[in-house]
Amino acid sequence: MNLELDQLDLANVARWPAAARAVVILFLMGGVIFLGYWFHTKDQLIELAQAEQQEVDLRVIFEKKAQQAANLEAYEKQLEEMRESFGAMLRQLPNETEVADLLVDVSQTGLASGLEFELFQPQAENPREFYAELPIKIRVVGDYHEFGEFVSGVAALPRIVTLHNISIERIGKSDASLAMNLTAKTYRYLEDSERSGEAAK
Repeated sequence: MNLELDQLDLANVARWPAAARAVVILFLMGGVIFLGYWFHTKDQLIELAQAEQQEVDLRVIFEKKAQQAANLEAYEKQLEEMRESFGAMLRQLPNETEVADLLVDVSQTGLASGLEFELFQPQAENPREFYAELPIKIRVVGDYHEFGEFVSGVAALPRIVTLHNISIERIGKSDASLAMNLTAKTYRYLEDSERSGEAAK
């Protein structure tokens, strides 16, 4: 059956052929479904996707916190060990009154090794977060064996002393006479009042 659009009377849809009514009904249903999706369901699907992503993120955070909670005792034990170790290291840092004694110990170690001091010059103190760095420029004359004894002796001191920028040069034509230049650094623990003063600066 051939059906032309100009034969359809919009005022009397009930008399339209069944095929035409079916097409109109399908078109209207499709429009209602599309408009429902566009104005209602689409936003809900976006919210659902966001909620699912949030659930994944929260699950990861939960698993991480659960793992930390399960290992809390081990973490606390490790923290206590670190505090003890840190305290032991701090005790190796001299306080202000012990620095002079430590400088004497370093120079005595060099003399005991058979070295001759040409330069022993403490530099300005460099404050850090909770300690101060005290560099000392040193130039000593001796041989390799005496240099080795000096370095070993400094390492054996009860306080922390580190050696930096070491250079050895020959003096004159003799291989037996050498000069060693270095910077020895010792460290001093800053008292609370000194740290607050540095923070204020």
